[in-house]
Amino acid sequence: MKDSNFLKENNARHFWHPMTSPEDSHTTPPTIIVKSEGVCIEDIDGHSVVDAVGGLWNVNLGYSCQPVKDAIATQLAKLPYYSTFRGTSNDAVIELSYELADFFAPDGLSRAFFTSGGSDSVETSLRLARQYHKLRGEPGRVKFLSLKKGYHGTHFGGASVNGNANFRTAYEPLMPGCYHIPAPYTYRNPFNETDPAKLAQLCAAALEDEIKFQGAETIAAMIMEPILGAGGVIPPHASFAPMVREICDRHGILLITDEVITAYGRTGAWSGARLWGIKPDMMCTAKAITNGFFPFGAVMLGDKMIETFENNPAAKIGHGYTYSGHPVGAAAALACLAETKRLNVAENAAARGTQMYEGCMALMEKYDIIGDVRGGYGLMTAIELVSDRATKAPIDGATAAKVQNVAYEAGAMVRVSGPNIIMSPPLVVTENDVQTILAALDAGFAAV
Repeated sequence: MKDSNFLKENNARHFWHPMTSPEDSHTTPPTIIVKSEGVCIEDIDGHSVVDAVGGLWNVNLGYSCQPVKDAIATQLAKLPYYSTFRGTSNDAVIELSYELADFFAPDGLSRAFFTSGGSDSVETSLRLARQYHKLRGEPGRVKFLSLKKGYHGTHFGGASVNGNANFRTAYEPLMPGCYHIPAPYTYRNPFNETDPAKLAQLCAAALEDEIKFQGAETIAAMIMEPILGAGGVIPPHASFAPMVREICDRHGILLITDEVITAYGRTGAWSGARLWGIKPDMMCTAKAITNGFFPFGAVMLGDKMIETFENNPAAKIGHGYTYSGHPVGAAAALACLAETKRLNVAENAAARGTQMYEGCMALMEKYDIIGDVRGGYGLMTAIELVSDRATKAPIDGATAAKVQNVAYEAGAMVRVSGPNIIMSPPLVVTENDVQTILAALDAGFAAV
């Protein structure tokens, strides 16, 4: 490994970083992370902080989860790769499919299609949704509905159903036939409605209206996050998801829950669908499935999909990835799932998430720069920064960046996304870890 001087001199010189401009990476060189232990990361200068970002929503078990590391090493020594395309399989992926069917049985999901990550999982679900309707003799069902502010990865299909212009405008025109309804975002919405239950009804009515306008017979699926994550941690009222499920059922539209973030315990429930008491037709998962230690994902499939595909000789799936069902990824996922259940991380996520949310609410009383705090469902918390509480005018990027930078120096890595500071720490954080994060935020707000 090259020394620190070499790494600093070549930082951001020879590759482009995702989700930022190359110019910004040159003018503000990225922090170089070189070590990790437990829930902490350490940079090239030896500064250690609590990782309140959890990698990127995915390191649920922290960085020292030895069973997952051991499973990866063992599998690499035995079978580092083989394809799961027609005619071949591997022992790890067979066992994993069995365990996932058991884990997601309460969600009504018992088959898996394996992918290389979250964007792949979304793309897979959109493709299978269209194929489902063709197999059922309704080839005109090709459109997709989703929520504004929703995030569904960066593939062309995922970007098309994304509800945030930041991930769309530079790449348009995108896939046709994708339409967006207002998100149940109480702080900012076109209805100026602050009551969460009433807003949920208005958004559901907007969904009904869009279906009527497009024609139900043209719509393949509705895809949504149970709690919107990258869009700013937007939890809907508890009535919203059941209303969406009923509307989709009534109009013959598939419901896909994008749980790349929310599956495996982050919300305080084992899945976002379970949190709201619904059963989706497909569920996109990735991220925490291997604790971030290996690129891997799975689309879980329910009875409608199973019956249509498995009882039709013409239902050939002309879709897949080189690394679908990768044996090392499957071994990592098996170990990760076992640890996830053994540690009951959903329970800790609920307790520590409440602590985080209440701590951020206390900061809101202290600092006028905080316009809104969202969370309360597991370890998903966002603080929306404003320059004026009365007008809700967003804060400028430089101020938000200063909060982030001071918080980092004070002991916590947090993530800035537009006017939002987003926290998604590992689900194994302790009470003291959360206090460290809150104290670091306090220092950041005090600095501005």
